Amino acid sequence: MSASKKKGTSAESAVVAYLRSRGFIQAERRALNGSQDRGDVAGIPGTVLEVKNCARTELASWVDEAEIERVNDGASLGAVWSKRRGKSNPADWFVIMSGRQFVSMLRELLELPPQADEPKEGEAA
Repeated sequence: MSASKKKGTSAESAVVAYLRSRGFIQAERRALNGSQDRGDVAGIPGTVLEVKNCARTELASWVDEAEIERVNDGASLGAVWSKRRGKSNPADWFVIMSGRQFVSMLRELLELPPQADEPKEGEAA
């Protein structure tokens, strides 16, 4: 296994262990699915998580990747969980998502109905 793959596997395992410790006992690492990838973590209904442990931060491509995986999975929420340099606990890492995903999450949390007039990716509001 390459060093890069090992870093990724380690980060994914750490996120899964953290989620399980916080009550998400169904969380598990997901096997790769090629072009129909559905994220790195399974077991959280309606949610796709893409885990990153990279020296270089590439927010735009990571968020785009999480969005593709969210669509592939039919999930309502997609986010990137990125390892933070110097921090070993995933509780201290970053969770990144688009503004669209954040507002969608807030609306769901507050039990507000989805908005039918939400602009598509790349369109102005």
